[in-house]
Amino acid sequence: MKIFIMCGGSGTRLWPLSRDALPKQFVPLFECGETLFQKTLKRSKKILDLMANHGEIGVISNKEHYFLIQQEAKELDIPINSYLLEDSPRDTAGAVILSALSVEPEEVILILPSDHIINDLASFFASIQEAINLAREEKIVTFGIAPNCAHTGYGYIYCKEKQVQGFYEKPNSSKAHEYLQSGEYFWNSGMFCFMAKSLIEECRLYAPEILQKAQEVYTKADREQNYVWLKDMQEIPKISIDYALMEKSQKIAMVEGRFDWNDVGSFDSLKDEFVPDSEGNIALSEVCVKESRGNFIIADKMVATIGVENLTIVDTKDALLIAQKGRTQEIKDIVNTLKSRSHPSTLTHPLTYRPWGSYEVLEESANYKIKKIVVLPQKRLSLQKHYHRNEHWIIVSGSALVRVGEQEIFLQKNQSTYIPMGTAHRLENPGQIELVMIEVQMGDYVGEDDIVRIEDDYHRIQKMAK
Repeated sequence: MKIFIMCGGSGTRLWPLSRDALPKQFVPLFECGETLFQKTLKRSKKILDLMANHGEIGVISNKEHYFLIQQEAKELDIPINSYLLEDSPRDTAGAVILSALSVEPEEVILILPSDHIINDLASFFASIQEAINLAREEKIVTFGIAPNCAHTGYGYIYCKEKQVQGFYEKPNSSKAHEYLQSGEYFWNSGMFCFMAKSLIEECRLYAPEILQKAQEVYTKADREQNYVWLKDMQEIPKISIDYALMEKSQKIAMVEGRFDWNDVGSFDSLKDEFVPDSEGNIALSEVCVKESRGNFIIADKMVATIGVENLTIVDTKDALLIAQKGRTQEIKDIVNTLKSRSHPSTLTHPLTYRPWGSYEVLEESANYKIKKIVVLPQKRLSLQKHYHRNEHWIIVSGSALVRVGEQEIFLQKNQSTYIPMGTAHRLENPGQIELVMIEVQMGDYVGEDDIVRIEDDYHRIQKMAK
């Protein structure tokens, strides 16, 4: 069996924690900085352990997150056997079909979104075994979750006498109550199990255009080491696998998931994973509350509240969200409005991760920018140059091997250097502890796209370039 973890979602309903460059599945939300992706990766490894390691783990992701995923997997010491890297998101149909094209026809594939929480592993594994048996009978299996409330944020599966009758999009409140009372409608979990050849055969019948385009993309993909870089993904129609195939095929089966399940689609669902205090407050930061009840607070600073109830308060360095309990699904509307204004808070955090470490913008104006740069041990940045800015580097902690032009210099704490505009340069951490550096950029343009990479350890010059 091959488990594919899908990491393509943007998680707009968890803004401002979730951004395009760091979507919710990679945000450290839990104890010890664990992420949703890491929880899914650990769960996948346990499934394979229960199957006596008869399987592999693959990831389907935007190419920009390849190195971040590698780092998160390395922290857990869990190997990822293969990557399918998309150059643009095309919803789930393309991703699922490409997963089937990447393995042998008889291989059973289990598709798991990267942003779910499932704690009852024994029940989950029992459902997977049932799904595998159905997949080997050439069924395409979806997992339905018995609803415990009239939720309007999920799609539903209508299943009567174990036969799937239809798929329905997110309902209004009255329709959701009707679904709940019938006992024949289940939340659509977005998890699937199938034999590769079964999915391809059904797509040939019901989604031939999508299959053809996916085959063309896969055929001309670049392959290196353990990843497949899928170019020209925009040629694949942007549509969900539910619309493209599941609603049409006659080979659909549903396994009722009798396990706990949370897709963490909003802050209202995220808070269910934490224990409230005696007043119903949940705080993932330092707080001081007075006459405040039922609030969910996430911040990188101390937060004080007086006389407020049932609020979601999320404070990051560059954005603050305040929403009423039960309305955090509407954050997507806020994000769409901000994107229409090209607001940077929807794209990146002030703290941005790179394959070599991270950088944080401390201050910025039209002609200067100040960054804190952290380089991991034994890592280095690309050999690069800039046409519009000069740079001053000051070592705060650790040691640095710096190339400026043809010269190499070794710098330690409290030492600095200057990088003239147009000069090729590179920063390397040759030590065993993190290198921390303050970078001051000065010039008539300090945008992140003023980088010309000459050499790069991470294949970002051509294949992995932005």
